[in-house]
Amino acid sequence: MTAIIAEEPGAEDVHETDEAQDHTIQLVFDAGYGWVCVAACFVVNICTWGIVSAYGVYLNYYLRHALLPGATPRDFAFVGGLNFAAATLVAPLVTYLVRVWGTQLPMLLGAVALAMGFVSASFAVATWQLYLSHGMLVGVGVGFTYIPSIPILSQWFARKRSLANGITSAGSGVGGVVFSLAADRMIEHISLGWSLRITGIVAFVLLLLAIILIKDRNKAIKPPQHPFDTKLLYQYDVWLLLLWSVGSMLGQLTLLYSLPDFASSLHLSRSEAAHVLTFLCLGTAVGRPLIGILSDRFGRIKVAALLTLICGIACFAIWIPARDFATTVVFATISGAILGVFWAVRSGTALASQY
Repeated sequence: MTAIIAEEPGAEDVHETDEAQDHTIQLVFDAGYGWVCVAACFVVNICTWGIVSAYGVYLNYYLRHALLPGATPRDFAFVGGLNFAAATLVAPLVTYLVRVWGTQLPMLLGAVALAMGFVSASFAVATWQLYLSHGMLVGVGVGFTYIPSIPILSQWFARKRSLANGITSAGSGVGGVVFSLAADRMIEHISLGWSLRITGIVAFVLLLLAIILIKDRNKAIKPPQHPFDTKLLYQYDVWLLLLWSVGSMLGQLTLLYSLPDFASSLHLSRSEAAHVLTFLCLGTAVGRPLIGILSDRFGRIKVAALLTLICGIACFAIWIPARDFATTVVFATISGAILGVFWAVRSGTALASQY
């Protein structure tokens, strides 16, 4: 009996030592499996905000063709707004579900919703159907897929967090380039309906691979997860961040959805109008990793403030006087490089406001 008691503490000590070693391995930052998560989040951005960015191509097509009886330009613009609105409004629910179910199941539900949204939009014959499919369902899919991925990189990176966020945020630019060019070609050579269906199917397959690879560290870090933390409402810096975010996102949406139509108003071809959006997304793909590097070097707030000012000046100095394809492309590339700077700096700034 005495021998058994003597052996048990030793076994427990070995077990505790193994757990301590495992815990140490799990808490390694800026290396290892974290870069696999960067790749997975990069794909998530491609298939969420990248696809949403390509809506400008569909919007330009809708505005030039009377596809739905009684539909107005405002109706088609509202569909794109629903993508962003639905994606952000489901955030409290998604945060709660992540706490209950984990990261991957809500993301899988989002991937299914996003694919169903595009496929069902291809059969829409009325405005309200387009609202529910390409607007709400796609937006909900984006929210359920993207929001669980937001804290992942903060759990894997410390010193290189802004760089990691910048790389993954570039996925929205890459996705915008790929899906805007693909949508334009598919609409021209196949049909609008099959363009939507193929987009939904491809996005689902890519998201499924990303969801399999993504891995959180909630069990090791045990981060606080609140669907809606009312304590943050009493911090003035949180209100400043929210006000800046609203202005930044308003400008981003305006550029994403209006530039192709603006190009068409200059009597450019439909293909040239789509290329303008492509250059904007290309600028985003290149600019956002650089924003991450600059944020790590000079500070997130300073970089965000400076780039927001530059983007505003470019709107007055280049966009308003633009009268040809070349000038419009120059503006699209420059603004795209600094467009949505909020996404590259949001994580560290938001985390800092909690302490």
